[in-house]
Order: sequence, then structure tokens, then C-alpha cells
Amino acid sequence: MIFPPFLPLSLWSWLERLGGVGLILLGLIDNSPIPLPGSMDALLIILAAHQKGWWWYYAIMATIGGIAGAYGGFVLGHKEGKQALEKKISRKKAEKVYKKFDKGGFWTLFIGALLPPPVPFSPFPIAAGALNYSRRNLVLAVGSARAIRYFGLAFLARIYSTEIFGFFRNYEKPLFWALIGLAAAGGVAALIWIWTRKREGKPVIPQPKDKDKRAA
Repeated sequence: MIFPPFLPLSLWSWLERLGGVGLILLGLIDNSPIPLPGSMDALLIILAAHQKGWWWYYAIMATIGGIAGAYGGFVLGHKEGKQALEKKISRKKAEKVYKKFDKGGFWTLFIGALLPPPVPFSPFPIAAGALNYSRRNLVLAVGSARAIRYFGLAFLARIYSTEIFGFFRNYEKPLFWALIGLAAAGGVAALIWIWTRKREGKPVIPQPKDKDKRAA
């Protein structure tokens, strides 16, 4: 069985058995505080390659999952404001996201939703909510971008299903250990960053008072 190493095998098997519904649930999980980069793409490819006649159905369900996950981030940002985003990423990165929305919110969401992993997307819906962006435009931007991405992936999975499974059978173990290594390196980098912040006397998570200063 092919599954991402950052997902428990039991959870991955359950999502795979659910099929299209599993894609919607994974869309919600992927936009949670612990994102799972590439999981939606991997599950979509596997499902579309297994059941080639239903590739379009899985693409639709993945698109719905992507919209649902983005809307969850939007609601979080709308409820907690900019602090919700600054808990997820650094202040410097948050500022860049805000500036992108100033230049064009629709295309910021569209391009972010269209780009594949490892480009993170979850900060953008949170920023949209914090900045009181239009819900309708959020759904249009994310929905159209995810539809292009997921229909393209599902169609390619339908055509190249034999090659896809042959590749994973031959390289599953190297891919597994490579991803484990990347995850470990990311964890070490995060610990070093936290240790450095604490050593410099800076907060790891921005405090509410910092948000008030920004608003002033």
C-alpha cells in the first residue's frame, strides 16, 4: 500500500476506503494546525488511478475538500483576526501575505491554491478572514484553482495509472526514508528556531499586545 509517512497507516487506509468522502475530510485535516502537505494530491492520484472511470468524481470531491478546508481557515482568521495567522507563521512572513492581499486578494488566493506542495497554502485563507475578504471571492478563487489542479492530476492518474504504481513499487522505500529525513530536518530546524528566540528573549508566538500595536 502506498501512503505518506506523515500519516498514520490506519488513518490513511480509512481515508482511502472512504473514497470521495475521504478527500473532503482530508481537505479539512490539511488546513488544520498540523497540515499534511501533498496528502490530498497523493490520495487523489491513488483513487483516480485505481478507479479510472471515476477520475472526474474524485476530482470534484477533492475540489470540494479544498474549498471546505480553505473556508475553515477563513472562519478562523475572521474570528481571531491577524493573531490567528501570526500564531501559524512568523510576523515577517505574515507581513508578506498581507502585502500580497493589498495587491490583489483574488489572484493571491488563486495562485496559492493552484501551486503544488511544498508551497504552503493554509496561511492565505486565514489572512483572507483576518482582513475581512469577500467569502464569495474566496470560494471562487480557491474553487477554480483547485478544480484546475485536481482535474489535471486525476486525468493524468487515469492515463498513467500503470506507470504510477510501478514507480511507487520500485521506489517506495527510498521515498519513505527521504520524506522521513525531510520531516526530521524540519523538526530540528524548528527546535533551533525556538531555542534561538528564547535565548534572545523574544516570544515564540506573538502576544495579543503586539496585535494592538499593529492596529494602532
